[in-house]
Amino acid sequence: MAIRNRFSELLPEITAWRRDIHENPELLFDTHRTSKFVADRLAEFGCDDIVTGIGRTGVVAIIKGRSDTKGKVVGLRADMDALPIEEATGLDYASKSPGVMHACGHDGHTAMLLGAAKYLAETRNFDGTVALIFQPAEEGGGGGLEMCKDGMMERFGIDEVYGMHNWPGRSLGSFAIRPGPFFAATDTFEIEVEGKGGHAAKPNETVDTIVMAAQMVTAIQSIVSRNADPVEQIVVSVTSIESSSKAFNVIPQTVTLRGTIRTLVQEMRDLGKKRIREISEHTAKVFGGTAHVDYIPGYPPTVNHEAETEFAAQAARSVS
Repeated sequence: MAIRNRFSELLPEITAWRRDIHENPELLFDTHRTSKFVADRLAEFGCDDIVTGIGRTGVVAIIKGRSDTKGKVVGLRADMDALPIEEATGLDYASKSPGVMHACGHDGHTAMLLGAAKYLAETRNFDGTVALIFQPAEEGGGGGLEMCKDGMMERFGIDEVYGMHNWPGRSLGSFAIRPGPFFAATDTFEIEVEGKGGHAAKPNETVDTIVMAAQMVTAIQSIVSRNADPVEQIVVSVTSIESSSKAFNVIPQTVTLRGTIRTLVQEMRDLGKKRIREISEHTAKVFGGTAHVDYIPGYPPTVNHEAETEFAAQAARSVS
């Protein structure tokens, strides 16, 4: 197949792009080097239009096909930002930026879309127009929303958008997709538990925040096992417990809990938010303390449209 042969030829170049991006990771909207790298490559490919600065540091490029009988514009999207993680892989192309790493594969996503851009620009063997979307700030910054607020969809007349995510553990060359909810909404919470600190030898004179926090962690698990409809999906994880004291003999004045709630439907999302607040506040009250809950809504779930999902699946089958 011609497309497979061409991408086999492009593989060393795409690999080199990915490793360059991996060596130079950038966070959220600060993808200035990456955005320039992308725009420079797109210019080399001969794209018909390249626009930078959409959604602050996003890049959009247009490639027109050999014909345009239907006036359709299809978007292909990749994310560019990295994570605030120290890389310890020891790779020859490991991150050069302390405390920043491409640990979620966005370097691969960007390189993959650049590879597609080069192939599409040199062949143009399609009907319509392709909009290549390189998004900053996927890791919590809402970069996609910022690009849409900048009028991206209307400006380029984009009818539908396709993206993909690498998935370590899947067999090489395989794809996975389904219609409907696919990736969960992710909300975060921070609970500040306050009591009365004091000496560990006199717990009766304190309001023990460690005991309160421990009870909360256990009680929060009941959201999934006792509050949620068993046929629905919700994951609640407490991922951090931090006290205001690091001493061995002091009961701390405050303890902070942090975690995430992941859901696929709005009903479960609302339930998680409601129960986190109720459990935290009432558990603290039982022990004579207080709890302040800061609930931070994140991205909504990814919901794949049925017709477009089947189209993407057919495309994947044709090359896998």
